[in-house]
Amino acid sequence: MIAFSRRVAQWQRENGRHTLPWQNTQDPYRIWLSEIMLQQTQVATVIPYYERFLAKFPTVADLAAADEGEVMALWAGLGYYTRARNLHACARQVVSDWGGRFPPTAADIETLPGIGRSTAAAIAAFAYGERSPILDGNVKRVFARHFGIEGDPTKRAVEQRMWAIAHAEVPADGPDAADEMRRYTQGLMDLGATLCTRGDPDCGRCPVRESCVALREARQHELPTPRERKTVPERHTGMLVIEKAGEILLQRRPSPGIWGGLWSLPEFADGDPAQACRVLGVAPAETIRLPVFSHTFTHFKLHIEPWHVQAGSLDLREGDHPQVWLPSAELADAALPAPVKKLLGGLFGHNDLFRA
Repeated sequence: MIAFSRRVAQWQRENGRHTLPWQNTQDPYRIWLSEIMLQQTQVATVIPYYERFLAKFPTVADLAAADEGEVMALWAGLGYYTRARNLHACARQVVSDWGGRFPPTAADIETLPGIGRSTAAAIAAFAYGERSPILDGNVKRVFARHFGIEGDPTKRAVEQRMWAIAHAEVPADGPDAADEMRRYTQGLMDLGATLCTRGDPDCGRCPVRESCVALREARQHELPTPRERKTVPERHTGMLVIEKAGEILLQRRPSPGIWGGLWSLPEFADGDPAQACRVLGVAPAETIRLPVFSHTFTHFKLHIEPWHVQAGSLDLREGDHPQVWLPSAELADAALPAPVKKLLGGLFGHNDLFRA
């Protein structure tokens, strides 16, 4: 039977994705940017962010020279904000330690902030044709089904077995090895994203169906083995939308931490918005309770109770976090967490706050 990697690469040439904005380039900066954005985020969500980033920061040197606030503002709404901070730190390290050029090997790329083993291999494969295997979430699903690997893929023993297979299946060396490696790497990504999907795999169009263990044994919906479900902790917080003469009071979130480096609304935990206003030095002229809403993070669910406060007299106190009054018309361009943008967009009728 034709090698697994060759079948995947040939399928990618004929049926894979070829028009994504970060494809058809060997520029490691553009490849790296897309790989970081695509971590735990869907392609359709990433595309407008990617295009805005490149328009603002066309080179790694431009990104390195940027203020963190500019970076966070462009990232706002994409989630997993540690990625943005690492992105900025990585760009600066590439400029300071590598003369503005990305390292030439996966091993060196992996030493940069925010880049793991699989991401480093993907960048090296696409940019340099290096024969280094990837193993992201989609690839783990493909391998679990095709090779019949049981067990939670997030467990070390199972993951190590998958890495061994990933190394064994890398295309053979030869005159066309670089192109074959790029096609194979992209093919694995495309296969997991478009055919070997989590809920409804399209086995009839799969290029490796003849050798797939899961298909042969009708176990597509059993593999990969689901991870043990854990109870998601729930937290509660109050938020104050304090308005004065058309401006909103924002506080910068501490970094590191949830929404670190972003501007957000003042929070309180005791359920008493009046007391929270007094602590801030705000005398409310009117206070309205808004509908409670929830936002789910990776490890917990946050329930938010917002209050709209029309400020009367002010005697703002210096707190632990920097504060700013921002006109409501400028909220769309502020570095705000996605749920805060959604809240303020609904409250002030700014449809542009809902953009991707």
